[in-house]
Amino acid sequence: MIWNKAKECMSRDELTSLQSARLVKLVDYVYHNVEFYRKKMQAIGILPSDIKSIEDITKLPFTTKDDLRDNYPFGLFAVPQSEIVRVHASSGTTGKATVVGYTKRDIDIWSECVARCLTMAGVGRNDVLQIAYGYGLFTGGLGAHYGAERIGATVVPMSTGNSKKLTTMMLDFGATAIACTPSYLLHITELLEQEGLIDQVKLKYAICGAEPWTEKMHKDIEERLHVNAHDIYGLSEIMGPGVACDCAFHKGLHVCEDHFYPEILDSNTFKAKKEGETGELVFTTLTKEGLPLIRYRTKDLTSIDYSTCDCGRTSARISRFKGRVDDMLIIRGVNVFPSQVEAALVDVKEVSPHYMMIVDRVNNLDSLEIQVELNPKFYTDEIRVLEALNKKITHVLSQALGLNPKVKLVEPQTLVRSEGKAVHVIDKRKLY
Repeated sequence: MIWNKAKECMSRDELTSLQSARLVKLVDYVYHNVEFYRKKMQAIGILPSDIKSIEDITKLPFTTKDDLRDNYPFGLFAVPQSEIVRVHASSGTTGKATVVGYTKRDIDIWSECVARCLTMAGVGRNDVLQIAYGYGLFTGGLGAHYGAERIGATVVPMSTGNSKKLTTMMLDFGATAIACTPSYLLHITELLEQEGLIDQVKLKYAICGAEPWTEKMHKDIEERLHVNAHDIYGLSEIMGPGVACDCAFHKGLHVCEDHFYPEILDSNTFKAKKEGETGELVFTTLTKEGLPLIRYRTKDLTSIDYSTCDCGRTSARISRFKGRVDDMLIIRGVNVFPSQVEAALVDVKEVSPHYMMIVDRVNNLDSLEIQVELNPKFYTDEIRVLEALNKKITHVLSQALGLNPKVKLVEPQTLVRSEGKAVHVIDKRKLY
C-alpha cells in the first residue's frame, strides 16, 4: 500500500482541535470505567465536565509505573477481560511487572502508528524486514511485526537468540531492512565484519529502538553497515514501539500526536518546559481503550519542537533522549548518565562502544569503575601501550563525566552482548 501522510500533516489548529475532543472523551471514559482514576480525580475535586480542551490537561493527575504495579495485574484496565485480545508485560527486573492490555481497536491503532514510523524510515511493500526484537511479552517484536504487515512489507520474524542464524537468513532472504536494538545491531555488524560478509548484505534501512543511543553511535552503524538508521520510540505502558520515529532528515522523532499527547515538564516542579528546553516526557493516550493512561511519567529526558519538519510533517518532534530520570547515577555528588560514557567512547578509535559501569561504595565513599572493550584492530598485550591507552581513556571520561573513574580495559568480545535492551550499569550500592 502507499501510505497516506495526510494525518501527519494537519495544521496545528486542526491537531489541537482533535486532541481536545479526544481528551474530553478520554477523561469521561476513564472516570466511569477505571476506579483508580475516578478516585484520583475526586480526591482533587475534578469532574469530567471540568475538562473542555487540551489546555485543561494540567488539571489532571499524573500516572506512574508504581501505579501500574500497585494495581497489578489488571486493575487499570478500562474494559472487561472479554474485550482484551492481547496482553503484554514488562520484565519486572526493577520490581513487579507492569501489565498492559489491548483491545482489537488498540491493536489496529498500534499497527497504524508503527506503519507510519516504518514509512518515515523509507520501508515499503517491496522491502524484506527482518525483525530482531524479542517476541512474546515484550512489545517490540509483535509491534514491529504488525506495522510491517500493515504496509505490505515481507516480514521475517527472526526474534533474538541465535545471531549466527540471523546473519545467515539476512543474506539468504535478501533482507533490506532490520528492526532491533542499536546495541544488538552493532553486535550483528561485528559478526558480519568478522566473516567478511558486510559487502553481501542488502540492508538499506535499520529501525532501532528500545534503548537510548547517541548520534555518534547512529553514524557508526550507518557507516559500517551502509544503511540509513532510524530511531523508533515507544514504551509498553503507552503502546509499544511506534509512539514516535525520526524521518529521513533526522531532526527529531515525530510523535503520533493524534494518539499520544506529549508534555515536557520539570521533574521537580511539574511545570511545563519551554519549546527546546529539556525536561521529562509525559504522555496521555488519547485513543486507547484497554489501558488508557493520563499524564504518564515516562522518566525520559528530552525536548520538543513544534515547527514543521523539512519532510512536511507538522507533528511535534522530540529530540534524541538525554537520559532518564531514574537512570541518572549520583556519584560523589555528580549526576552521571550512561549515554555520556557512550558519547565519549565513540571518539576513541582504540575501543569499541561496548562498556560496563560498576558503581560501588567502599568506606562510605562511592566508586565508579568503567570496563571498556578494546577494538580488535588495536588489540595488544604490550603493557606500556595499554597503560598509555588507559591513561588516555581515563582523561576522556573524566572530562565527559566531571569525575575520575577507574578504567579497566578488557579484551575484545569480553563484555556480554545483549539481544534485547543493553545493560550498561551494575550499581552494587543497591545491595546494601
